[in-house]
Amino acid sequence: MTTTYTSYNLIARDLPKSIERVAEQPQIARESEYYLSRISEIKSIDEFMADTRVFNYAMKAHGLEDMNYAKAFMRKVLTEGVDKDDAFANKLTDSRYKEFAETYNFAAHGETATIFTKAQQGTVDKYLRLSLEEEAGEDNTGVRLALYFERTAPTIDSVYSILADTALYDVVRTALGIPVELAASDIDKQAEMIKSRLDIEDFKDPEKLNTFMQRFAALWELDNPSYGSYDSSLLLGSSSGFGITPELMLSINNLKLGGR
Repeated sequence: MTTTYTSYNLIARDLPKSIERVAEQPQIARESEYYLSRISEIKSIDEFMADTRVFNYAMKAHGLEDMNYAKAFMRKVLTEGVDKDDAFANKLTDSRYKEFAETYNFAAHGETATIFTKAQQGTVDKYLRLSLEEEAGEDNTGVRLALYFERTAPTIDSVYSILADTALYDVVRTALGIPVELAASDIDKQAEMIKSRLDIEDFKDPEKLNTFMQRFAALWELDNPSYGSYDSSLLLGSSSGFGITPELMLSINNLKLGGR
């Protein structure tokens, strides 16, 4: 049986080829083709949210698939945009919503919001990468975690970003040999311990990041010898490493669902 690191490395060392293989899968190819054929014709938030296939594709591409149902919440994200400091997306801890509002910036660009590369091929590229990670996780959750960490790690700006993301934290916890029980301890104590054992700036160095991934993969296999038995949904949800936080659920509950 192929090891976690070998499986991860086979994918990561030639990502373009790996993504091309995923892009050629019939279902993914159909959804990508439909998205690209429709997105430039969409001129408003109403049109964007009314086309379920386009909207769901965009949501998955940005790691927000588990929020497809929260139309009123997402409408608020899009309506307020990102230009003002007090815009809804800017006040959310989860940066994916800000990125989504920047990609589909109807608030700033109106009818031309969907003509930009980030809203067209840029979104398709994100969708394909996430689909690749999901596929890898079907055989070995450790590989999915490694790919997610490799994609996300260079953008980490503090140890609290790691602690806020269950998938990132599980990779770091595994690589550093931190007991699961520690997750119940004081958050600041956890942060201090992580700071004392790694430098997040190292994640911006490909060689150092690769070394870290090797360590994670080796220790992951010690903890999870039966590759298929680990439930990745506990960490990664449908398409990302973030869970729905109490803050987010409160925001959703304060909105009338239905998209209007």
